[in-house]
Amino acid sequence: MMESHVDLGFLLHALIPSWNSVPLLVGFFTYLAIAGSILPGKLVPGVALPDATRLHYRCNGLLSLLLLVALLGISVKMGFVSPTAISDRGLELLSATFVFSFLVTLVLYFSGCKSQSKGSSLKPHISGNLIHDWWFGIQLNPQFMGIDLKFFFVRAGMMGWLLINLSILMKSIEDGTLSQSMILYQLFCALYILDYFVHEEYMTSTWDIIAERLGFMLVFGDLVWIPFTFSIQGWWLLRNKVELTTAATIANCFVFLIGYMVFRGANKQKHVFKKNPKAPIWGKPPKVIGGKLLASGYWGIARHCNYLGDLLLALSFSLPCGISSPIPYFYPIYLLILLIWRERRDEARCAEKYREIWAEYRELVPWRILPYVY
Repeated sequence: MMESHVDLGFLLHALIPSWNSVPLLVGFFTYLAIAGSILPGKLVPGVALPDATRLHYRCNGLLSLLLLVALLGISVKMGFVSPTAISDRGLELLSATFVFSFLVTLVLYFSGCKSQSKGSSLKPHISGNLIHDWWFGIQLNPQFMGIDLKFFFVRAGMMGWLLINLSILMKSIEDGTLSQSMILYQLFCALYILDYFVHEEYMTSTWDIIAERLGFMLVFGDLVWIPFTFSIQGWWLLRNKVELTTAATIANCFVFLIGYMVFRGANKQKHVFKKNPKAPIWGKPPKVIGGKLLASGYWGIARHCNYLGDLLLALSFSLPCGISSPIPYFYPIYLLILLIWRERRDEARCAEKYREIWAEYRELVPWRILPYVY
């Protein structure tokens, strides 16, 4: 298989933000703001904050996504929009989104510094280190015109990933390069993204939503990192042909299914436990340590078992690309490094927060992510 040669001059030119990308971004964010505010959806109470208040999230992401795809499909059919509008200017959109993320976080930094709020959501946390505060954020849940920006940005990133993939798919059809590998990659990603929005309310109890302040780290991660790096496999398959054996295809499907089962099962158990600590896990009463920590189901196998599911899913997105190049494996390799770092960070926070309860949990569940390995 021949890999494409990249023209460095063309690459640098393509990375220059273009005004042609601005209408796409503005239209996308405007649609999400309007649809998120007016479309019906389950109103989910968030986790109680330190001041005992709760935010409420309108979980209408699935309806918003399906309506958006339908509107774009109609627009393509009527000739208003090119189906390859995104894939034709991918790098321009990447750089424009990066600039947007940078500007947004500057606004978040300065508005956070001026905040006089004493509530947990908007109370400013200023360390005095400008870079640290800009990177990690100052406020927990900043809002704009009544829109929770943290929830908004993660939704935009997941939808953006699917839109990029769909445009790549249309590009491969247009170029006559559609392959089994591309179909497999597209199918796995679409199922994962749709499942995310079906269970969008679970996002309200994740660490990013309940504990991380909104700074460049999260904004860049949501708007740039998720859609543009998680789609690397699709971009790569546009330029490289891969022939998968039947055995490889079946194995790839098993990796995806096992990863999904662990990832979704673990997150569901955690979410249900937070809502109802007495709800049965795998048909049995849950084992709870210190009245706070779940040690049943997947959480009785490894302390961060959801990360294992995440890693298997990331691997399944890359396996359709074969093993001739490390480029399509950027995402699972990066995710492995990130999750090990994050797991260490989680361990330190939990040890400080739960103290002897956490020590008891560690003794009962000695494995961090992968039983008998790590």
